[in-house]
Amino acid sequence: MIEVYCDGGARGNPGPAAWGFVIKKDGRTIKEDCGYIGIATNNFAEYTALVEALSYLRKNFKGASAKIYLDSKLAVSQLNGEYKIKNLNIAKLVREVREIEKSLSNIVYNHIPRDQNKEADRLVNVALNKNIYIRSQNTDG
Repeated sequence: MIEVYCDGGARGNPGPAAWGFVIKKDGRTIKEDCGYIGIATNNFAEYTALVEALSYLRKNFKGASAKIYLDSKLAVSQLNGEYKIKNLNIAKLVREVREIEKSLSNIVYNHIPRDQNKEADRLVNVALNKNIYIRSQNTDG
């Protein structure tokens, strides 16, 4: 079974934002990745992490089933159809998620506590810290 742990975060909301994901198969980490978005909200970062992770699955595990874990209750509730999506930027990302899902099999979204998503959270902070360091180096005249 493929398990995907996704996280996104912003320092400020909105603020400098990044995403991270960890993909495990049979309990073993097979892929982790992260990236900086720029100024965005926490929710936008969460969904960006999901799009990036699902895109990786589509490319490398077409037709696979996966359990997706996010520590955003809002995102999981929206993805499971329990809450409406009112933000147009988030709605666009969800449409992208739904399109990617078509190339996969059974995708199940699960909410987990933040302390069970430490690996993905660590990657978010790696991307944020790296970008903030690079930006501070570029502004030191």
